[in-house]
Amino acid sequence: MPSNLPEHALVTLLKQCYISPVCQASRFGSRRLPNSSTRALHTARSTTRPRHRRTVGLGNKQKCSYSSIGSADELQSRSQANAASLNFDVDSKSSLLFAGQHDGHAGEQKETRIAIIGGGITGLTAAHYITRELPNAKVTIYEAGNKLGGWLQSEYVDVADGKVLFEKGPRTLRPNTEASLVTLDMIQNLGLKDEMLVSWNSSPAARNRFIYYPDHLVRMPGPGQKISDMLWTVMTEPVFKGAFMSLFEYKRPGRPKEMEDESVASFISRRAGGPHIANNLISAVFHGIYAGDIDKLSARSLLAKPWHFEGVAGSIGEGFFDARKNGYNWVATRDYELRNELGPKVQEIGKDLISASVFSFKEGIGAFPTALEKSLRANPNVHFRTNDRITSLEYDIESNGIKITNASNHTTANYTRAISTISGSHLSTLASDKIPSLSSTPSVTVMVVNLYYSDATILSEQGFGYLIPRSIPYDQNPECALGVVFDSDAIQGQDTVPGTKVTVMMGGHWWDGFDAYPDEEEGAAMAISVLKRHLKIDAPPTVTRVSLAKNCIPQYTVGHESRMKKGHEEVKEVFKGKLAVAGNSFTGVGMNDCVRAARDVVLQIKKGESPTGLEGFLGQQWRKVQVPTRAEMMRKIKERVEREGRMKNNNRP
Repeated sequence: MPSNLPEHALVTLLKQCYISPVCQASRFGSRRLPNSSTRALHTARSTTRPRHRRTVGLGNKQKCSYSSIGSADELQSRSQANAASLNFDVDSKSSLLFAGQHDGHAGEQKETRIAIIGGGITGLTAAHYITRELPNAKVTIYEAGNKLGGWLQSEYVDVADGKVLFEKGPRTLRPNTEASLVTLDMIQNLGLKDEMLVSWNSSPAARNRFIYYPDHLVRMPGPGQKISDMLWTVMTEPVFKGAFMSLFEYKRPGRPKEMEDESVASFISRRAGGPHIANNLISAVFHGIYAGDIDKLSARSLLAKPWHFEGVAGSIGEGFFDARKNGYNWVATRDYELRNELGPKVQEIGKDLISASVFSFKEGIGAFPTALEKSLRANPNVHFRTNDRITSLEYDIESNGIKITNASNHTTANYTRAISTISGSHLSTLASDKIPSLSSTPSVTVMVVNLYYSDATILSEQGFGYLIPRSIPYDQNPECALGVVFDSDAIQGQDTVPGTKVTVMMGGHWWDGFDAYPDEEEGAAMAISVLKRHLKIDAPPTVTRVSLAKNCIPQYTVGHESRMKKGHEEVKEVFKGKLAVAGNSFTGVGMNDCVRAARDVVLQIKKGESPTGLEGFLGQQWRKVQVPTRAEMMRKIKERVEREGRMKNNNRP
C-alpha cells in the first residue's frame, strides 16, 4: 500500500530514477586518483598540480562517429523552388506526399535521397523507419568509424570451458516507459522477441539496489521489504539524513513564477529543506544515469514531472496527492499519444513484460543494432559509407536540399533531406557554427571496466549493483568511481560458464577538463582497488576488459530547454526545413529515448512536414489521464486470466 507520508513523492522519484542506471556549477569538493602506476591520474580534488593538462570547453571538441541517411520523396515544381528561395515555407506539408521530386523539366523526376549522419543506434533506427514508412526513398548512412551501433557494444570473451559476455556500454533496457514502446515495436519487426532475456520484478536484481555510504552498502527501501525494516534503515543509516525534513515538503513555498529553470541540486534541496537528500541520494542516482554533476544538470529537463507538480500545485507532494486523490495522472501529451498509437500494436509482447524490471538479449544489448544492420543491408535502397568522415554540411539553394562534403575524397553529394544523429556540438562545427545553440551541450567521459571471476560466490550481496554519491568521503573513493553493476545478477543466461561478472564505471563529471585519461593498465588497477575496498574482493579477476567512452553522455545543463528552443529556430532558418536532428544530445540520453526520437522525425517527414526534431521544446504540454481504481484493475486482471484460460482449454486436442 502506498505510503500516506508527504515524502512519498520524493521516495518515488528516487526509486524511479534509481531503477534505470544507464551507460546512459561547482564540483562537490575535489578529487584525486591514487598512484596506480607511474602515470597516475589526478582529479579536481587533488591539492597538488595535476599531471594531466586541463583544457577549457572539452565538450566542444568531441570526437564523434556519425552516419547519414537519405531523404523522403518530395514534389516541387521549378516555380515552387524559385519561390522557396524567397520563402522557404512554401507548401512544405504537401510536397512530401509524393514519391518523386520534379527538377523543373517536364516529365523528369529526381529520386528522394535521404542522408543519415551517424551510424549509432539513432541513425540505424531512422533508416529502419524510413525503409518501413518511405520504402521508395534512397538512404545513405555516413559513419566516421568502421563499426555501426554507437555505444551499444557487446563482446564475448573466451574463458576456461566457455565464454562470458561483457557490455562496454548500456546493458539493460526498461520495458515500462512510453519510449520503450518504440523499442518493443522494433523488436517485433526484427524478430528478436525470442532472443530477449528478462530480469523480473521479483528477482534479487530488481529488489536489491544499493548506495555506498559512507563505507558500506546500504540497501534502498523498496519492494520485498517489511515496512519496519525500511523505517529502521531510514532512521539508522546516515545516507538518509534529512529524509524526515522532506515530510514537510508540501508546506514549503513554490518557486518564483519568473524562474524558468534551476539545477537538480537546487531544486531538490529547496523542496527537501536542506542539501542532504540531494548530496547523498539524488547525486548517486544521477551518477548512475548521467555520470553528471547535479549542480549543473537541469531540473526542468531531467525532473520534468516533479517540476510540473510544483508549477501546478505549489509543491511536489500537493501535486502528487491531488492526482492520487482524484484518480488521475499527469502525462505528457506526446507520451499519451504514443501510448495510444503503439500500445495496441505491441500488446502481445507488452503483456509478457508486465512484471519485468529490465531486459536484454541472449547475445547482449549489441544484438539489437546487429539485427538492425542486417535488416538494412538486405535492402537495396540503403547504402552504408563507413570510415567516411563528413567535413561540412550546408543547405543548397539550387537543389533546395542538403549538400554534404566528405573527407575521404573531398567530393560533395546532394540529398533531398538529412537527419543528423551526431552530437549537437559536432553538428554545429560541420554547419560552420551557424547553429550555436546546439553547440553548448557538454558531454562527459566514462571508463568502463568489465571483470570476470571464476568464483560464483565472490559477492557478499545479490542485486543490481550500487551507486556512489558525491558526498562519499575521499578515502573511500579516490578513483572517482560512479557505481558498480553486478552483471551476473542483473541479467542471467548470457554466459556459458558459471562465475561472477561485475562492471566498474569511473570518471564522468569528475574528469571534466582533462585531455588525458588512465590507460588500460591503470584503469584495471583502479577498478580492482574499488572492489577490494568496497566489497572486500581480494582475488585477482580471471579476465578484465577496459573501455574508455569519450564524451559518451551529453549533459542537459540548466537552460537546456531554452537552448533547444533556440536551436529549433536556428536549424529551421539555416537549413530551410531540410535537416532534422535526433540522438542523445537533445531529447534523452537512453537508448529508448534515442529510438523514439528517430521514429518521431521519420513519421513527421512522412506526413509531409519539415521537422527539426526539436519541436517538443516549443512548449511541454501535459494532460490529465484517469487512472483505474484498484478494484477496476483487479477486475480486468481477473477477466484476462479467465479469458486466457478459456482460450487454452479451447485449443486442447
